[in-house]
Amino acid sequence: MSKQFASAGDMAEKKISFTEIGRDLWAFTAEGDPNSGVIIGDDSVMIIEAQATPRLASKVIEKVREVTDKPISHLVLTHYHAVRVLGASAYNAPTIIMSDAARGMVEERGQEDWDSEFGRFPRLFQGHESIPGLTYPTTTFSERMTVYLGKRRVDLMHLGRAHTAGDIVAWVPDEDVMFTGDIVEYHSACYCGDGHFNDWGDTLDMIRSFDPRAIAPGRGDALIGYDMVEAAIASTRDFVESTYRPVARVVARGGSLKEAWDAVRAECDPKFKDFAIYEHCLPFNVARAYDEARGIDTPRIWTAERDREMWAKLQG
Repeated sequence: MSKQFASAGDMAEKKISFTEIGRDLWAFTAEGDPNSGVIIGDDSVMIIEAQATPRLASKVIEKVREVTDKPISHLVLTHYHAVRVLGASAYNAPTIIMSDAARGMVEERGQEDWDSEFGRFPRLFQGHESIPGLTYPTTTFSERMTVYLGKRRVDLMHLGRAHTAGDIVAWVPDEDVMFTGDIVEYHSACYCGDGHFNDWGDTLDMIRSFDPRAIAPGRGDALIGYDMVEAAIASTRDFVESTYRPVARVVARGGSLKEAWDAVRAECDPKFKDFAIYEHCLPFNVARAYDEARGIDTPRIWTAERDREMWAKLQG
């Protein structure tokens, strides 16, 4: 490849935090690396997001065992991306849940995403030798399903397209807490390479309509309190809109991908350049926004060949 992705050189270990965001509800965060969530019910535990490898998943399990010895009965995967799902085998959860759309994306592009992410983010795939293969759910749903962990109710919902076409959230009504996956980020760039820019804001509005008092976002610190939740939703919306608007203007006048790249840098660098994984996400975000603005509704599958083609165009 003619140019290396920013994440390829990011090998620094991240500090893990394990934060209680409601009664028996926890957010596992690591300075902008993928987050996981923990929902402790009466008799068992639900994990939200598996991490990229069983080795990384073991770090989540270590934290869980500091607060409960209840068995892990459910693993919920908010979308299909490799860094979220390939550590699933470590949990030995009898029930693995995705949306119907997310399972379809595993079938359609799961291997390509694994191959791509493995090359771009080597630190997140330490211990990759123990990954047994693609992760498939045991249970899927279309719009909504409810799981009871004893008396504790967890609503799993597809509220709309955003980070991917198959995003779901987990809502715990007894504490007004939501686990949003990568629909919401906090001081971390949104990865939009599989995104739907024109739908993302409506999906954020749906999340806001629940009036959550805490959120475990896809990346970044746990969001505790209405003010922090609102700030993160507003920042995520600003990031998505600030990426898409300048690209749409370039496309409307027949401009090139390189011109779109320059326009997004001018708009986004002053506001977001210090966000986690910003440089990593930017080329994918611009390329996807350029496609969507040209009427391509379904994100194209990322491959090494497509990466090379994109860099050639971005370098002018």
